[in-house]
Amino acid sequence: MNMNRWSRLFRWQRVNKIVGEEENMGQESMEKKKEDTPRIKWKDLVVDPSEEFYYIWLQIMILPICYNWVIIILRSCFYTIEDMYFAVWLSLDYICDLFYVLDTVIGFRTGFLEQGILVRDVSSLKKRYMRSSRFKLDIASLLPTDLLYLKLGIHTPLVRINRFLRIGRMNEALDRMETRTAYPNTFRVAKLMLYIFVLIHWNACVYFSLSNYVGFGSDPFVYPNISDPEFASVRRQYFHSFWLSTLVLISIGDLPAPESEEGYLFMIADMLIAVLVFASVVGSMGDVVSSLRNRDNVFFPDHELVKGYLRSRHISKELQKRVNDWYQHLHINKKITRENEILQHLPITLQTATAKGDVGHEMYIIKEGKLAVVADDGVTQFAVLGDGNFFGEISILNIKGNKSGNRRTANIRSIGYSDLFSLSKEDLTETLQEFPAAKRLLEEKGRQILTKMGMLEETVEGEEETEKTEEKVTRIEASLETLQTKMARLIAELESSARKMMQRVEQLELQTEGWEGFVAEGAQGEMEEKQKMKERETGDGEGEGEKEKEKEDEPVVEGERGEGDGGEEGLGENGAGGRKIN
Repeated sequence: MNMNRWSRLFRWQRVNKIVGEEENMGQESMEKKKEDTPRIKWKDLVVDPSEEFYYIWLQIMILPICYNWVIIILRSCFYTIEDMYFAVWLSLDYICDLFYVLDTVIGFRTGFLEQGILVRDVSSLKKRYMRSSRFKLDIASLLPTDLLYLKLGIHTPLVRINRFLRIGRMNEALDRMETRTAYPNTFRVAKLMLYIFVLIHWNACVYFSLSNYVGFGSDPFVYPNISDPEFASVRRQYFHSFWLSTLVLISIGDLPAPESEEGYLFMIADMLIAVLVFASVVGSMGDVVSSLRNRDNVFFPDHELVKGYLRSRHISKELQKRVNDWYQHLHINKKITRENEILQHLPITLQTATAKGDVGHEMYIIKEGKLAVVADDGVTQFAVLGDGNFFGEISILNIKGNKSGNRRTANIRSIGYSDLFSLSKEDLTETLQEFPAAKRLLEEKGRQILTKMGMLEETVEGEEETEKTEEKVTRIEASLETLQTKMARLIAELESSARKMMQRVEQLELQTEGWEGFVAEGAQGEMEEKQKMKERETGDGEGEGEKEKEKEDEPVVEGERGEGDGGEEGLGENGAGGRKIN
């Protein structure tokens, strides 16, 4: 028994320990989750105009804007409606004002794009919003004009007419809805009908107010006397006014002629407005119909042109029936035959994702914006590319040794909105043939990137050297051919100039044939004189030299020297005698 008690006690302690540890682990995990969950800092909150929240908020703002545009004029003209539901109107008025205030706050926190990137600096957003014209209209629509109730009375809703200035937000909401809807033409028709309804509504309220001013039942044109139970109902008052306003604006049916001056002015203004309304309605409907036709023409070829061609060529009825059956098959099965023309307005990447699903064969050059090179998880960034950078060239350069082949080697994610230039593989190849230096730079850069990523095979180095040698040989051969061409040209020019020189020499020889006698005599005399002068000069030099040698070599003999002197003196005195003695 004691052993059983002790064993139970130990088991109880173990269970308590395990439960306590589990509770501690649960508390720690909850604390970690709380720490991991990001806390929203309302001071730094920025609204992205391209996100879903902004779009939904614009749709919400349609309600208070439409309320003010429809109800304020209704309450001002149909005073019975104002009195019956006064508490409801006041509540709705200030609820709409609350939405206006929230919309202004969102305007201070709405981001904008700068170089394709969303600006999130709150101070910059405030400055931009306060400098815009929208801020002035928003502030004017929030002015506390309700304080005029104290002077004009509580049943004067026209003091809130400044709420109409927020109409710009409604137009923005409708434009975004038209962009997102799958049936834009139907939406355009619905928007036009909404504008026409508001116009007829305003005209009906003005008509009832005019009837009250002139006097109910004073003439057939104005509203009948409301003292009559048949026309005392509020619904009857509004529906009658709306019906007559519609007849006036669309100019259909017989209308009673007004008898008062105010009635005539009202009819004149309505007829002028009716002309504009009719023109806008007809024009808008014409645009819708023409856009529908253009859509069909883009999706399907023109059947009537083909029919006319077949008839003019007298094609057999059997073949015409086959052609008609083919067109009928296209329309019934909603097949598109001009897909490329339809998608040509989209970027290449969206065309690929929407219709083709093919692998891209192009590189990109960044015109504006910033793009990040990210890992496969889409979060880890390796580098950020800016204006003027390019990417995607590795997959279209066909670099030898690239393990990935022509597949993309990196993931690119746009930081905000970016504008890119696309350069196809065919255009790049054609361009690089004219600029081999640029091709070598691109390939070298691609090899460096592949080497860093470990996507380049090791055996590529020898092949690269072989390629470089082959390129050098090719370049030398090309330069050798160029030099040979230049050499042949120079040789031809030399031969031509030699022939011309020979011809000129022959002409000069023919012209100087008669001058040989005169030139020979004069030249001979001159030659003889020159020869004599040379002989004298050479003779004197040689004699003096020989005499000096003889003097040095031979001994001096006085008798002979005297004879020689005497002979010389005799020769000098009597030249003839001297000659005889000699």
